[in-house]
Amino acid sequence: MNMNSLSTLSSLLSLSRQAFATSRSINLSPLCFSRRHASSSSSNRWRERQAADVFTREAAVRKYKSRAAFKLIQINDQHRIFRPGQSIVDLGFAPGSWSQVAAELTKPNGRVIGVDIIPAQPPRGVSTIQGNFLLPQIQQYVREYLRNPDRGRCRPQSTFTDEAGYLARERQVTIDEERYEEKHGKAEELSQGGGEGEGTVDVVLSDMWEPLPLTGNTWKRSFSNPFHRMMNTSGNKFRDHAGSMDLCLAALSFAYNTLKPGGHFICKFYQGSEDKSFEMRLKKLFQKVHREKPESSRSQSKESFFVALRRKGDVPRREIFPEEVAEEEEVD
Repeated sequence: MNMNSLSTLSSLLSLSRQAFATSRSINLSPLCFSRRHASSSSSNRWRERQAADVFTREAAVRKYKSRAAFKLIQINDQHRIFRPGQSIVDLGFAPGSWSQVAAELTKPNGRVIGVDIIPAQPPRGVSTIQGNFLLPQIQQYVREYLRNPDRGRCRPQSTFTDEAGYLARERQVTIDEERYEEKHGKAEELSQGGGEGEGTVDVVLSDMWEPLPLTGNTWKRSFSNPFHRMMNTSGNKFRDHAGSMDLCLAALSFAYNTLKPGGHFICKFYQGSEDKSFEMRLKKLFQKVHREKPESSRSQSKESFFVALRRKGDVPRREIFPEEVAEEEEVD
């Protein structure tokens, strides 16, 4: 084979490779484009809806973590939940918009404690605990934190002078703890809950919902934008309703153990067959119970809120949670 033939063969092979590569590109690119287009189309629709939403725009102006802040603001405008100096617990606080509102409305000398399984930067003036609220040890930790009514409150800057130094600060903290233990007893000697009505909390908020699982390398995004993993319903209204009722029941159990007589409870839920049963529990424990769907809640959403006002102080736990008595009898 002469040099011209080799050159011709080499050219043909090169053209063949190019044609094969081009055919692969042509065959695969529509599929890739379709997938990218579907994803970007969904993202674009979400962005367009957010951009057109007046509450989303206003939340950005006011520097709220999310538009959900206006749901709590509108509930408070109607029912006057918050007052300066109150102690608030926000269950499922991430990304923190409800805690922001609570902190603003309880100034000065209020305290707000947020609890969530998702790590999130706490808003200014808010203390937070990361953990799965459904675990008994996490609930116990929160109750231990709450037992000292001064813990988590901002101390006046004038309490310590610069000259006093950290030793004086430590001495004052020790004195405060000793005075508290003399009056209330040591934390480890106290019962787990608030007994038949004693508590330290003025308002319990629950905006809990099961987050999407954390996958891949998304931990940084989850930390900075935790709401991307929050409030993601399954699309199955029965499953969403049942899940929300389980979380409402856990929040109510915590509220029973921690709310002061006269305290309030606000809980998000998804409408369904079991919400009337839950409402009956609330009516046994609180003087007034309302169902609310604030204007800022999207019209297509199935979410609503129970607003339970003025906790009664003399209701036995067995009347609110009769299933616990049945379980104890089965064990015996």
